[in-house]
Amino acid sequence: MAAKLAIDGGTPVRAEPLRGGFHGSAEIDQHEIDAVLSVLKRKRLFRFLAPEEISEAGQVEAWYSQRLGSKYCLAVNGGTTALIAGLFGVDTGPGDEVIIPAYTYVATAAAVIATGAVPVIAEVDNSLNMDPADLEKKITPYTKCIVPVHMRGISARMDEIMAVANRHQITVLEDVAQSNGGSYKGRCLGTIGKVGCFSFQQYKIITSGEGGLVVTNDEALYIRSRGLHDHGHEYSTTKGRGEEGAIGPGFNFRMTEMQGALGVAQLGKLDLIVSRQQANKAALLERLKAMQLPFRRSADAAGDLSDTIVFFLPDRERTAAFVAAMRAKGLGTKNLPDAINWHFSKNWRHLLDGYPAYQGRIATAWRASADLLECSVAIPVMVKMDEARIDQVASALVGIAREVL
Repeated sequence: MAAKLAIDGGTPVRAEPLRGGFHGSAEIDQHEIDAVLSVLKRKRLFRFLAPEEISEAGQVEAWYSQRLGSKYCLAVNGGTTALIAGLFGVDTGPGDEVIIPAYTYVATAAAVIATGAVPVIAEVDNSLNMDPADLEKKITPYTKCIVPVHMRGISARMDEIMAVANRHQITVLEDVAQSNGGSYKGRCLGTIGKVGCFSFQQYKIITSGEGGLVVTNDEALYIRSRGLHDHGHEYSTTKGRGEEGAIGPGFNFRMTEMQGALGVAQLGKLDLIVSRQQANKAALLERLKAMQLPFRRSADAAGDLSDTIVFFLPDRERTAAFVAAMRAKGLGTKNLPDAINWHFSKNWRHLLDGYPAYQGRIATAWRASADLLECSVAIPVMVKMDEARIDQVASALVGIAREVL
């Protein structure tokens, strides 16, 4: 006889819900503490206070330049500002359209709006990333840039997306906020399009609390992005700071030295975190085969960052029942389906209502994406999951599947 579900009076698996959360910050130890204290002791918190010294933010840039094979890397103070700087770098502005996926954090759309451009939203497919077929339908004479977002550790279908972009001669900017350390067919994510944008916010794979990065091989793009991130500064090797000219408008998107120090301390842990997550995900997937449910499509399983497992339920009713049983068992989900909130375009009314194309249809738009997202369950894969924890979670999920389905 099957064990009684917790929702029906059975025993929860966990007293506190297991939820998706922190990766890099879970690995913080004395190394990060010493790195930040070192900056405080030097009393150099501003990157350009002593330009003759190698800054902490500069070390983040140098490390990624070598790792990614990108000529230019720009450290900034957030993933959203990385997107704004990257879009500005490709000369996005008023009158332009930028195509983004229906499933991404609201920051992707907000960054487009910050440049004065219009976000045009494409459906996602069963990889939960941008659907290349719908992408092509959304292209107009005003399309300036395509922004595939590599969601929840799995790459978008970049071969198809790049083929569409090349046919129409449109620039591609990769949003790698949720897939730092992932790859696609042997290429690091963020290096396939013309520009890549990363985030180091606390929920990300490695973290500096807040922070971001713009990477590219295009010098003109880099110079524009760099100027925007630092009040329009034109950098000079012969003039002191404040004596050089300006190349255009700009803001303060600079990474602080404390952010940089924390980031530098985390860099060496990136591959370790990814390898642990990949091992834990593989172990969980093997045990979850017994559920006999379709899992999220992967464009390249070898490059999966492995921080999430997603499977699909037959309909919304059984999805709701499955999630309710999970909650009762003490198992949380990771954003899908019970907390899509600002990760799904139909909840961006505060951003989109001002555009005639979206007025009156936000609630019913992106039906294909809604059918996938609202029938999905996302299971967090943590860095630290021993065999007992993996068995506990898998057994609970398989048991729920037997009862609910």
